[in-house]
Amino acid sequence: MLNGKTVLITGGTGSFGKKFIETILHKYKSVKKIIIYSRDELKQSDLKEKYPESVYSQLRFFIGDVRDKDRLRRACEGVDVIIHAAAIKQVDTAEYNPTECIRTNIDGAENVIHAALDCGVSDVVALSTDKACAPINLYGATKLASDKLFTAANNIRGSKEIKFSVVRYGNVMGSRGSVIPFFMRKRNEGEIPITHKDMTRFNISLQAGVDMVMYAIKHHLGGEIFVPKIPSYRIQDIAKAIAPDCETRIVGIRPGEKLHEEMITDTDSLNTIDLGKYFAILPSVSFTYSEEEYMSHHKSEKVPFGFKYNSGTNTEWETVDSLRQLILEHVDSDFKV
Repeated sequence: MLNGKTVLITGGTGSFGKKFIETILHKYKSVKKIIIYSRDELKQSDLKEKYPESVYSQLRFFIGDVRDKDRLRRACEGVDVIIHAAAIKQVDTAEYNPTECIRTNIDGAENVIHAALDCGVSDVVALSTDKACAPINLYGATKLASDKLFTAANNIRGSKEIKFSVVRYGNVMGSRGSVIPFFMRKRNEGEIPITHKDMTRFNISLQAGVDMVMYAIKHHLGGEIFVPKIPSYRIQDIAKAIAPDCETRIVGIRPGEKLHEEMITDTDSLNTIDLGKYFAILPSVSFTYSEEEYMSHHKSEKVPFGFKYNSGTNTEWETVDSLRQLILEHVDSDFKV
């Protein structure tokens, strides 16, 4: 699928980008070029040490910001596939710095779209978040706007052979700033702070997130938002899995935070297709295909009327034991209770 292709990853030095690069190099040994586009020269330097040019000559490192449309356009020349992972992601950071969040997450998305259209790119997949579904904070609102830009971009492609799609998933296990590394640090203090005793979240591993993007590149028709079928966990179970001997302290839900996360609302369900392993939310306006054509292509069916996908009402759950095993596999191979 990616052999002989040039792939550009915005935000390529983040948790997702690093796992995506590792996966491409393992599965697609004849990939023509992988361009890592990001602002952080220190993280790029660390990646260069991990992947020396003498061995990994297909890697290219571009210092650049998605806000800089000229630099982005230059980086996209000759590119076949774009994975857009760059974003300001921290909820509290976005609330305190709203204009900066808008410039990166919305203006940056628009710059990626126009660079892709101008440079003959064939496939664009943008990463989203469960917080973009019925958002209550600025981060989620900017990602919803970004999702709308990417899904609607298919309507302005003209005669160009290009497809834009989005992948939306929940908390990535062990990613920077997520709850598991936080609790692992806190257990040394003897107390675990919990926002709310009933809080739940969706859970996905980095590799599963990468696999989902690979699926989107291979199967997308353009305009979809792909959503994975993944388990939920209770925040209390995370605390028990990591630090069963520690006291817990309820500290209250933070500003802009939900008790449960959603990925598909009952309104979204009107346009949602069950693909088996994933759901696909189709665009409300599309000139590319009809709903019937999409279902026929994927041999799939619509979800039931009124369906919604919520971490609190999910039918699949992680247990304390399964969470410990997942932490060993995906976060810390030396983890011990």
